[in-house]
Amino acid sequence: MTLRPMGERAVLAEVDDLPDVLALHAALAADPPPGVDDLVPAARTVLVAFDPRRISHDAVRAWVHAASRTTPDATPSGPLVEVPLRYDGADLTSTAASLGIRVDELITRHSAAPWTVAFTGFAPGFAYLVSDDWPFDVPRLTQPRTRVPAGAVGLAGGFSGAYPRETPGGWRLIGTTDAVLFDPDAADPVLLPPRARVRFVPERSRVATAPPAPPAPPDSVTSGGAGTSGGAGAAVSSSLRPSSSLHPASAAPGLRVLDPGGFTTVQDLGRPHLAALGVARSGALDRAALHIANRLVGNDEADAGLEIALGGFRARAESDVWVCVTGALTDLRVDGRARDLYAPVRVPAGAELSIAPARAGLRSYLALRGGILAPLALGSRASDVLAGLGPAPVRAGDVLDAGAPASAIPVLDCFPWSVPPGLIEVGIAAGPRADWFAPGARETLVDTEWEVSTHADRVGIRLNGPELERLRPGELQSEGMRPGAIQVPPHGQPVVLLADGPVTGGYPVIAVVTDATLDALAQARPGDRVRFRRV
Repeated sequence: MTLRPMGERAVLAEVDDLPDVLALHAALAADPPPGVDDLVPAARTVLVAFDPRRISHDAVRAWVHAASRTTPDATPSGPLVEVPLRYDGADLTSTAASLGIRVDELITRHSAAPWTVAFTGFAPGFAYLVSDDWPFDVPRLTQPRTRVPAGAVGLAGGFSGAYPRETPGGWRLIGTTDAVLFDPDAADPVLLPPRARVRFVPERSRVATAPPAPPAPPDSVTSGGAGTSGGAGAAVSSSLRPSSSLHPASAAPGLRVLDPGGFTTVQDLGRPHLAALGVARSGALDRAALHIANRLVGNDEADAGLEIALGGFRARAESDVWVCVTGALTDLRVDGRARDLYAPVRVPAGAELSIAPARAGLRSYLALRGGILAPLALGSRASDVLAGLGPAPVRAGDVLDAGAPASAIPVLDCFPWSVPPGLIEVGIAAGPRADWFAPGARETLVDTEWEVSTHADRVGIRLNGPELERLRPGELQSEGMRPGAIQVPPHGQPVVLLADGPVTGGYPVIAVVTDATLDALAQARPGDRVRFRRV
């Protein structure tokens, strides 16, 4: 086993093959110490994420090494899940032909094979399935589809998998299932968790589960090759109004949206500790700005507010409310009169609140006293734009209900704040695949003032600048990712993953932005410059 750094809050344990991954993951999951937040298995690695305030980096490394030496001889299996499947996929005939077998033989071998969930990735509910009885290495489509329907079952490399929602994807589609693969409201939201045993049942209309089987031999699952998924997730909620069962007593009408502006979503502090199920952290990109906005209206720091990209937001108060706007430099007005940023502002019933287009920075954060009571999904009200999890983006006509405030509005003469700069400096720590790059590339990363491209959203930011030269060609098998990971795709331009980024990925990570400076990238707008400094 090789331990590789993934910034200052995670390590990547690399082993020889997928059976070793499953064994190591089982050993780690059996007894994680306090402070270990996530364990994310992938094709040849297990990502171990931790909180350095609760456990040291050295203690995590020692624990992982000890677990690798005491890996059990047998990896415990999960429950058996029978998935009904209609073999009606668009690529069924062509896939059989490319493998040199008949269609009926492909169906027989796929349905007879005992599959195991090796890991999940990219977004909630997409499971990578492997089987000793599946000998084929299926090439992905040369041109990925822009739309793969929910429930489609496909093949790629040595893997099989099912798409939980409509998404782009490049796997070869052989069938369709009606099984609900991801339900954020269920007690067990993911139908196919890691180590679950899976059997595809032709033309069956139900999904059955059985108790876990006895431990299987460690060589019962093998890796058939790297694959990538086009994504997964649950359907986006259609309303911001919570159901009566969530907040029957405390909900009160707050703001009615007249114009959502450029792009506005509900965000809190997200969904930590669920990466092993394919669920990204999500939540506010500028967490500090949301913290401050909430504190200045007497909310809990974790209450949900609005993240408003670009500005242009307008709303009318349905009752007397208090708000606070932080983040980007913009003009805040109530019925046309200027109001201060970073200060509690009273908006009388019937008055119109407006946030102008940002003059510096990109994202404004609006806290409503009592917090915004959007529906909960996996314990959070955050909107995840990649997975389609949580409330839908805010639209004109939406009513933002408020809850009960946590405390009184603090008495402050002013709150110190600064204008988001055009040159953003962020700290970086070592990445797990720095050795894939030429020494000059690592120097270029910190010597260059990178330009923020137009390809920037909540998933990640692509930076324009010199190409970062790689020493190792080819693809990297999927492995765990973190917000702040700096991936380098084949075009050589770095991409910084943000809160809605995938939980696994196949591009090498040269470095990782430190958690303390990651928030600054929330205010990066196209044309701004970014400079990295080693920590």
